[in-house]
Amino acid sequence: MSRNVNRRELLLAGAGAAWLGSGVLSRAVGASAKAPKKILYFTKSSGFQHSVITRQGEALAHSEKILTEIGKEHGFDVVASKDGRLFEPDKIGEWDGFVFCTTGDVTTPGTDKTPPLSADGEKAFLDAIRKGKGFVGMHCAADTFGHFGARNKGAEDPYIRMIGGEFVSHGPQQVATLEVVDPKFPGLADGFGKASSFKINDEWYSLKNLPEDLHVILVQKTAGMEGKDYQRPDYPATWARKYGDGRVFYTSMGHREDVWTNPNYQSLLLGALAWSTGLADADLTPNIKQVTPEYAKLPA
Repeated sequence: MSRNVNRRELLLAGAGAAWLGSGVLSRAVGASAKAPKKILYFTKSSGFQHSVITRQGEALAHSEKILTEIGKEHGFDVVASKDGRLFEPDKIGEWDGFVFCTTGDVTTPGTDKTPPLSADGEKAFLDAIRKGKGFVGMHCAADTFGHFGARNKGAEDPYIRMIGGEFVSHGPQQVATLEVVDPKFPGLADGFGKASSFKINDEWYSLKNLPEDLHVILVQKTAGMEGKDYQRPDYPATWARKYGDGRVFYTSMGHREDVWTNPNYQSLLLGALAWSTGLADADLTPNIKQVTPEYAKLPA
């Protein structure tokens, strides 16, 4: 218990203070105090099951505990579930936003054998984002739905078009450098955005099918990285964009447990929740060609 308390205190005193100082967090909490934004944190694994979303019995997984706890402290009612039936047309309206840490074709039971999304549920989900709901994807959310088996439509897959990128591969976990190109994005001011770049240990996805309308927040610096997956120019690692009337955020970070306990990462996720649900605003000017001009070049 003391470790959890210390983690919360560190978040509030450190990364969370950036929000309080700028008024963003206080406005978000004030606006949602009577009716908190309700967030579905979807952690189904139809492919590889990451340790941060693996449950032991009925207990919530590592990342589920963290997101529900920090969400509650900052005005978000986060419900963690692996049940794809929660996306059915008669249930989709319950949610103000969606957070995905998922793998594989989640329209199939797959690895964890939990109920998948139906065809109606998948359509209801994408329609909900298009019509104004918020979406936050972490790490393996780019390894979901569209590039599996008969569903392999690449850049034309509706989910890939929504999230704004697709998993290619990854190399060994390693300390890598991310460049901060939008330090004003909610949750960054006194967190990762305190410096022009930072180093962190994680598993890094190589990504493709990145559209020209991305507003890049963090850039993956590939120089010196180990592994053939990163023999390519710098490319986006974290971004925000509109999808119809909806707000979409993605970050490739989030594989490791210690990333999830990092206050700066927690602050970034809280900022993404606030922005995606309309409690905070951000500049969405497309900048992918300016900050990662050769992003489309992939390893041989």
